[in-house]
Order: sequence, then C-alpha cells, then structure tokens
Amino acid sequence: MPIAESPRPVSPSIHDPEYERKTRKNWLHNIVILLILVVAGVFIWRIATAREEKEKQAAAHASMMALYQKVPVEAITVEQKDVPVYLDGLGTVTAYYTVTVNSRVSGQIMKVNFKEGQNVRKGDLLIVIDPAPYKAALDQAKGQLVRDQAQLEDYKLELGRYKSLYQEGVYSKEQLDAEQALYGQYLGTVEADQAAVETAQVNLDYCSIRSPIDGRVGLRLVDPGNIVQSTATTGMLIITQMKPIAVDFSLPEDNLPEVLAKMRSDKGMAVDAYDRSSKEHLATGKLLTVDNQIDQTTGTAKFKAVFSNDKENLFPDQFVNVRLVINQLPHAIVMPAAALQHGPDGNFVFVVDTDHKVKTQPVHVQLTEGSTLVVDSGVKPGDVVVIDGAEKLSSGSPVSVTMADDTAAYKMAAQGTTL
Repeated sequence: MPIAESPRPVSPSIHDPEYERKTRKNWLHNIVILLILVVAGVFIWRIATAREEKEKQAAAHASMMALYQKVPVEAITVEQKDVPVYLDGLGTVTAYYTVTVNSRVSGQIMKVNFKEGQNVRKGDLLIVIDPAPYKAALDQAKGQLVRDQAQLEDYKLELGRYKSLYQEGVYSKEQLDAEQALYGQYLGTVEADQAAVETAQVNLDYCSIRSPIDGRVGLRLVDPGNIVQSTATTGMLIITQMKPIAVDFSLPEDNLPEVLAKMRSDKGMAVDAYDRSSKEHLATGKLLTVDNQIDQTTGTAKFKAVFSNDKENLFPDQFVNVRLVINQLPHAIVMPAAALQHGPDGNFVFVVDTDHKVKTQPVHVQLTEGSTLVVDSGVKPGDVVVIDGAEKLSSGSPVSVTMADDTAAYKMAAQGTTL
C-alpha cells in the first residue's frame, strides 16, 4: 500500500504584499526604538555634562574666591635676644630659719600678743607668762645681796683694825690670816648673792617671750590661761623665716662637674623657681652651695639656693621646679613653637611679606623649650610669622594679619632652654 507524503510548507513569495507590509512595519518599529534610545542618551549626556560643568565652574569660582579673599591669621615678629641655658631639677622650699618657741620657765600664760599667720620682727613680744613669782624671787635675791654686802663692808672695817693690831704686835700672824680668810668667805657670799640676783632677773626676763628671728608665726599651740612647763617637749608656736627663703633641689651627678666649674667662675649662679606645672615663674634666686656627698640611691647631688622672696611666692615645704642657669645663648633668634609647620620636605613657617601674602620658609630648629623655639637658620629678626590660622594657608595666600601680644608670646623665651 503506497505511503502518503506529508504536505510541505509553502514559502511566501518575495512578491507577496502581506509579507512586505509586515517586514516594513518591523523595520519602522526598530528605527523608532533606536531613535528613542539615541534621544534619551543625548538627553542624559547633556544633563551629566551640564552638572559637571556647573561643578567645575563652582570649583573654579571657589578657587578664585580663595585666591583673592584674605585669610584671617594671627602673627608675631621674630626676635633676637640672649637666651639662658639651664638644668632642670625638682626642689622643695625650706625656711631659711625655723624656730620652735618653748618656755624656759614654768608658769601660767597671761597674754598672747600675736595673731596666727602674723609677720613678726626679731625682739617682738609674743607671750607673757605670769611674772609674779619670779619678781618675788628677784626681790628676795636683791635683799639677800644687800644684807650680805652690809656684812662684808662691816667686816672689811674690822679686818682693817686687825691689821693695825697686828702691826702693833698685839695680834699674831695666824689670827690675822684667819680673819682674812673669813673676809674672803663674806666676799664669796656677796658674789653668790649677785649671781642669784642675775639668775632671778633672767628668769623674770624669760616670762616675756620674744621672737628670736624675723618671720611668720604659725598656728598657736597653747592658749592664754594654760600652765606651761620649762621641761615641756612641745612648743608654744613655730616661727619660720620667709625672707629670705631657701630651696633644696637635686640634679643628676653627671651634671655636678659642670656646675662646680661654673660655681668657681660665677659665685652668683641664677636659679629660677617655677610652679608644679613649670608654667608660672615664682621667683629668681642664687645658688648657695652644694652638698658634700652624692646620694647613691638616686645618683643625684643636692643643691641649695636662696631667694629673697619679696613677693612671698615661695612657701615652706612647697614643691617647685627648679632651673639652674649655667650658660647663655647670645643673640639667639626666637619665635613661638606655634609658628612651626611640618611638611614632606621638613620644618617650615609661613612668613608674611609686605604685600600681606604668605610664603613658606624652611627653618632649622636649634633648641626647643616649651612654647619657644630657638632657630639658627631660615628666618631673621623682624620677620613676621603666622602662629594661628596656618591650616587654611598655602604659599601665596593673601592674609589679614592680627599681631599677637609679644610679651605673652615670648614670656618663655627669657626663661631659656634645657640641656
């Protein structure tokens, strides 16, 4: 039985109008889509380009404004002066003299003539102890002295008669010697009476307790009405001498040869005392002496300096930082540490020129002390350097300058630098 053949698809003829119409429609659709994509791309590109251009214009405008707008800064003038070189040490203020006042006689306190914390002078009356019993003892000693002096005078006349009788041969030599010995006894009694009078007078004087030194009175340790004993171990008050005053401080033993050599040539080595933070200068004094041995436990030598302490900035047992001046840097160029800037090429400063523009100037720092720099190259005395506002600057930036207080800026310069 013959097999039936499946029908073959009939290809449209290239001249089929329906085929051509569909083909043309698809082609137009693709063209429209392409045009829409091109227009959208052009629109997006224009928007992006406009935004970028606007940002560039804004940046250029900001750069121009920054270029021509003056930056406010604070500046100071570089100075040239002698700068001391010193050694740092830790010290304690000690009273030049300290006196614990005790009573040398026993009795009742009748009067206190000082106020706590009062400055007193040597010889000022501080405390009065009841003088009545000591005055009575003095009167008694004086009476005894008068009686014995009368007896001595009487026996002196009698001894004269004995001598006359001896010369006439009535009195023997042995009897005369015995009378002269008795006269010596009377004479010794009178001298003992005179010593008793002096002792009683001293005890009476001790009833008036006076200040042995110039200084400041501390807190009162006894009150009026109390009975004090001459044998008491606790004092009635303590007086400390404030003017002058001393400072004991230590330095490493390695610095001792240098200091001793300086002491031989300069008997008045300057010593500066500062507060605990080393910022406030308290007083200036002179080195007095150095101890006769080195503390082996710390490897330091002890020194003592004396201060006039006219302003009383130093107080006994106060902790201070001490600076011992051992040298001077003559004609040193100094400026505040705030002026120093750091860059990839090293240290530099912003120097303000006559056109009120800044330029970067490399500098070399010789020494640094706190807020002060000693430089040996890069700037010269009279240059104006920026100390505040440098973070907004670049070379050539115009600035509006406010000059800082030279006194405040350089208050550390005169204090010197540490080795």
